[in-house]
Amino acid sequence: MTSEDASRIQSAGDRDPDSRTGQTGFGSRAQSAAANNDNEDDDED
Repeated sequence: MTSEDASRIQSAGDRDPDSRTGQTGFGSRAQSAAANNDNEDDDED
């Protein structure tokens, strides 16, 4: 997951807090996954 993907997911949850994405906290988990992926990419250099 990229940072752009995570941002898009979190924005969708913020726009509609009653949606499943907004209620489950998936946006914050997506941000965390993107951060982990960014760190893994840095380790490969």
